[in-house]
Amino acid sequence: MFTGVYTAIITPFKNGQVDESALEALVERQVEAGVAGLVPCGTTGESVTLSDEELLRVIQKTIESVQGRCAVIAGVGSNHTQKTIDLGRQAQSMGADGLLVITPYYNKPTQAGLYAHFEAISKAIPDGQIMLYNVPSRTGVSLTVETIRRLAEHPNIVALKEATGDMAFAARIAASCGDRLALLSGDDATALPLWSVGGRGVVSVTSNLLPERMVDLWTAFQQESASAARRLHLSLMPIFDGLFIETNPAPIKTLVAQHTRLCTSEMRLPMVPLTAENRETLRQIFKRLDIEAQS
Repeated sequence: MFTGVYTAIITPFKNGQVDESALEALVERQVEAGVAGLVPCGTTGESVTLSDEELLRVIQKTIESVQGRCAVIAGVGSNHTQKTIDLGRQAQSMGADGLLVITPYYNKPTQAGLYAHFEAISKAIPDGQIMLYNVPSRTGVSLTVETIRRLAEHPNIVALKEATGDMAFAARIAASCGDRLALLSGDDATALPLWSVGGRGVVSVTSNLLPERMVDLWTAFQQESASAARRLHLSLMPIFDGLFIETNPAPIKTLVAQHTRLCTSEMRLPMVPLTAENRETLRQIFKRLDIEAQS
């Protein structure tokens, strides 16, 4: 089962191309900080702007850079079932420890269609460890508790990245699925509340910038230090919110570029740089955190 802090790692670009040396440096920083795993080619990794060849290369490079020191959950989801299967098989053959599979976007399938989609992937990649990704704000569709419960009956569907922000919904999932499904927060701002109702970790955007702080937060929770965990969580709320001042990953890429110097803030269209006003807002938020930049 997947537990702990998993970083939804950004994909660094330089002059329009994937910057592999920067990716290696970003991976190394995460491993040194003690994260449980990395999730390349998710939403934060701008997966939809990558060609299939680029996506698989980013996954491969991440696995090679990690060298078995933490888990790698490869983002292979799409709105085309067979494409997802093909990418998932290739990622698994490279050595990915798990596969992050988002609900199909744009198609807006019914619950029957969602179940059939994930069932087909599960059966086609029987040895793969699948993490469902439920994020209706991005996809326009949400899994129901009943569909999640049915999917959790498949032995290789082992985790859910839950990003609705609805804690009652999350609690119902935990109550329905129990130990059969590892429930992880897909949103830093709801990480601690979700853990309190049965969550086992987080797929974090913030940990691109502050991996040690996110690991400390999880450690405090695991050690049953409620006051310490709450204090850490509340201290990070300004940055949790600030990282969505514009569409992810523009804010996180901007801050990582500024405060680590390990990569550029370059993105691919239709993503564009932050406005000057929002860059200054983020700068002030980071300054108030009183955190020395990591390098």
